[in-house]
Amino acid sequence: MLYKEWLATWLENYVKPTSKSRTYARYTELVRQHLGGVGDYALGELTPLVLQQFVMSLLQGGNLKTRQGLSANSVNTIISVMQSSLKTAYNLRLIAENVGTKIQRPKITEKQVVCFTVTEQKQIEQFVLTSKKKKLYGIIVCLYTGLRIGELLALKWNDIDFGKELLHVNRTCYDTRHGRVDDTPKTKTSVRVIPIPKPIMALFKELKRATNHAYVITNHDQIIAVRSYQRSFELLLKRLHITHKGFHALRHTFATRALECGMDVKTLSEILGHKNSQITLNRYAHSLIEHKIDVMNKLGKLLQN
Repeated sequence: MLYKEWLATWLENYVKPTSKSRTYARYTELVRQHLGGVGDYALGELTPLVLQQFVMSLLQGGNLKTRQGLSANSVNTIISVMQSSLKTAYNLRLIAENVGTKIQRPKITEKQVVCFTVTEQKQIEQFVLTSKKKKLYGIIVCLYTGLRIGELLALKWNDIDFGKELLHVNRTCYDTRHGRVDDTPKTKTSVRVIPIPKPIMALFKELKRATNHAYVITNHDQIIAVRSYQRSFELLLKRLHITHKGFHALRHTFATRALECGMDVKTLSEILGHKNSQITLNRYAHSLIEHKIDVMNKLGKLLQN
């Protein structure tokens, strides 16, 4: 059996029935786009050296558009697909050795967290609040709750407890070739409850009065695609002459401001939906250090006075 034939069998019979639809779609796309380089090998011909040489080819020129190398993150995702498919093949005795375990993964460099400055945040908030486009209110919601863009656009009115001022994160959404799809959240810990600040409650109430739609953030009562909302955000930054940052920077900004205000890491971790506090600590350690330095400087000034 050729590896590409096994991949097709594996996707349909082992991934599709047991995984989220988004995972199945993602794996299918990765196989289609990137695994052709080893697809014509027979399963028995896939040696550790063949697989490692293939990994190196991805790092050196795996980007289909630019012909430049793929990032270590992207390559590691492809390796995970190969390892999972080869593990299943080994368990079914289709191959004599689980060669996927011999692949050496490229080292991932932790990306620096990018967030908006206080001045930039104030510019964004002022623009949104004076804009006639109510759909942009979602940007401020993310700045004060740490929601991911998929979680924001999948938010429905029955997820908001107006009495207790709580926001329940129960789903996310993503774009497909056939339109936007709602799905379960990213991880189990992504299902969470977030306290809603008073100013955000006021925005929700204003939005509620202006719509009859089930979703909170819409465009004239029409569902908004994730990419479309990202594009609106990009245009907003361009108009304000703020250096481009991805939509996820709003989530990082929320986390950074929360730490600056003295929120403990455990609480922040629960609000963000991280698996554990260590992830939050590792990701925002720089912000914590800067905050501690600022506090110590203020204490120093008090002593001088």
